[in-house]
Amino acid sequence: MDFMATQPPSIPPVSPAIRTPDGGDALVLERRRQRLQPPRMYQVVMLNDDFTPMEFVIAVLQELFNKDRESATQIMLKIHLDGRGICGVYSQDVAATKVEQVLQAAHKAGHPLQATFEPVE
Repeated sequence: MDFMATQPPSIPPVSPAIRTPDGGDALVLERRRQRLQPPRMYQVVMLNDDFTPMEFVIAVLQELFNKDRESATQIMLKIHLDGRGICGVYSQDVAATKVEQVLQAAHKAGHPLQATFEPVE
């Protein structure tokens, strides 16, 4: 009696053997090296405006970017003086999420704070 519902698995074809100098057969497999590039990194940039309070920017930097009070203050001053400041460097998905979090927090608080992300060069 045969109870198998499917065919037995077929044996994959074997690559041709290579003759060795001593007359025997040997199977040689090539190892292919794959070179993986690290993911491209993106910097989250907060933009200056004349309406968002400095304390709010510091709070956002502390809460969303895990900055201590001193680092957050330094970044806030850079944003205020230079018109823009880098809040952190992340992979593309994380950077996009951070920007969205900043925009939602600003909108919820009624501030026009803007943020964007750009590739690190």
